Amino acid sequence: MSKNLRWFYLLILALVWGSSFILMKKALVGLTPIQVGALRVIITGIVLILVGYKSLQTIKKKHWWPLLLTALLGTFFPVFLFAYAVSVIDSSITSILNSLTPLNTLIVGFLVFGLTFKRHQIFGVLIGFLGTAILIFKGAELNPNQNYIYATLPIISSIGYAFNVNIIKKSLSDLGALAITVGNFVLIIIPAFVVLWFSDFFQTYQPSAEMNSSLVYITILAILGTAFAKTLFNNLIQMSSPLFATSVTYLIPIVAVFWGLLDHENLSIIQLVAGIIILFGVYLANRK
Repeated sequence: MSKNLRWFYLLILALVWGSSFILMKKALVGLTPIQVGALRVIITGIVLILVGYKSLQTIKKKHWWPLLLTALLGTFFPVFLFAYAVSVIDSSITSILNSLTPLNTLIVGFLVFGLTFKRHQIFGVLIGFLGTAILIFKGAELNPNQNYIYATLPIISSIGYAFNVNIIKKSLSDLGALAITVGNFVLIIIPAFVVLWFSDFFQTYQPSAEMNSSLVYITILAILGTAFAKTLFNNLIQMSSPLFATSVTYLIPIVAVFWGLLDHENLSIIQLVAGIIILFGVYLANRK
C-alpha cells in the first residue's frame, strides 16, 4: 500500500509543481520577481500557521537548527531565484533545469551525508540528466534571445533542494511532515514581510485588473504549489528516500512543457522525446 501511495504522491506533486511555473509567469505580469517570491512565502505561511499551528508543539529544541536550514535552502531562497528565472527564461525551460535536483541529491548525499546508492540508481539519475540536457540545449536553440545567465538560478536552487531533502531525511525523520512545513514558514514569514516592504509593494500598490489577476495566481501558487505540496513532499521524503522524492523533478517538466505549449512557448518534438528518456530514468533509479 505504501509503495502505491508514494507513487500517487509523486504524480500529484508533479501535476502541482509542474503547473507552478506557468502560475509564476502569470503572476509576474503585475508583480516583480521579488514581490512574487515574498508574497508566495507570506500567503503560504499564513495558511499553514492557521491550519497546522498545533503541530508546532511537537517540535523540540534540537529540531530548530535543521528546520532553519531546510527553510532557507528548500523554500526561502528558491522562491526568489525561480521567480527571477521565469521572468527571463520560458517557464518550461526553468522547470527543466529544476530536474538537476535528483543528480545533486545523489552527489550531496554521498559527499556530505555519507549516503550510499546502488549502481542502477546512479544510471537512472544519469539517464534522466541526459534527457534533461537535451531539453535544455534544444530550448537554448529555440530561444536564442533569452539570457541564459539566468539559467544558473534554478540550478542553484536545485542544489539547495538537494541539501533540503537530505537534511529532512537525516535530522527530521522523527518529526511529522506538517510540523516540518509549518516550522519552516514560521522561521521565514517575517523575513519575507521585510523583503516585501522594501520591494515598495505597499507604497506603489494600485488595484487594477492586471494586479488582481497576478494576486489570484500567486495565491493559487502559494496554497497549492507551496503549502499543500510542501507538506506532501516532506511526507514523501519520510516514507521513501531522498532520491525517490526528488524524482518528482523529472516529471515536473512534462507538465510544465504542456502548459508552455498552451501558452505558445517555443518547444519541439525533440524536447518531448527527451521527456520519455527522463521517465525511463525515473523508472531505472527507483526499481528494486
